[in-house]
Amino acid sequence: MNIGFLQFAPTRLDPARNLSLIQSAIAGSTFDMLVLPELANAGYLFEDYEELEMASEPADGNGIFLSGLITLAAEWHTCIVCGFAEKAPEGIYNSAVAVTEDGVLALYRKVHLFHTEKDFFLPGNLGFPVFEFQSTCLGMMICFDWVFPEAARTLALQGAQIICHPANLILPYCQAAMVTRSLENAVFSITANRTGSEATSHQSLHFTGNSQIIGPKGEKLDSASEAETCLKIVAVNPEQAHDKFFTPRNNLFIDRRPDAYSL
Repeated sequence: MNIGFLQFAPTRLDPARNLSLIQSAIAGSTFDMLVLPELANAGYLFEDYEELEMASEPADGNGIFLSGLITLAAEWHTCIVCGFAEKAPEGIYNSAVAVTEDGVLALYRKVHLFHTEKDFFLPGNLGFPVFEFQSTCLGMMICFDWVFPEAARTLALQGAQIICHPANLILPYCQAAMVTRSLENAVFSITANRTGSEATSHQSLHFTGNSQIIGPKGEKLDSASEAETCLKIVAVNPEQAHDKFFTPRNNLFIDRRPDAYSL
């Protein structure tokens, strides 16, 4: 399976432009699955809730951004995982969606909201679901979920071979931590971070880039620098993620002792 990420700087409050940026960046490429950054349709910072609402869309695949991603997935016969601002009847979620030529395949709503996200988004209420594409089990988590090892472990225990991780990282810790998330679960992980800076009248942030693909032994298969806009694709064998033996006598899942972890 050819898997990868697209690292770029989404334009704040401009889903149509962001879709165009994605289309241009992947033109002429070949891949089976691609991961894009968190909130790739809307940008990350908002003056107020009304701004966020204007840039959000439902998860039904009929909005301008998701319908465009579905069209791209159909052209490439691929699966695209992307973060987006999801408009639901009860409010707005920081979500990720997996789309194929058949439409929306899976939806994840960010469970662990970071800092000022709590002022705008509802906490995720779908847990950590897994889904299948090309006979491979996939899961999604978003950005700050990295700091909670339960997130990746929950996906891995359900059979996820590849963890798709859209992100808008501003702290320097995640990329190193995701090596551990892959190693302790023997899974592939794809962290697709954004680049550049973003500002409103009351806040500004700089994003760390350094997107990466990590293998089930904790090996870095490919990565980006902090500032570059780039598409990186690597060929992997997802079946390697079924091997949970750390040593010939230690299995990462069989050796778990849930009875000793209860509080």
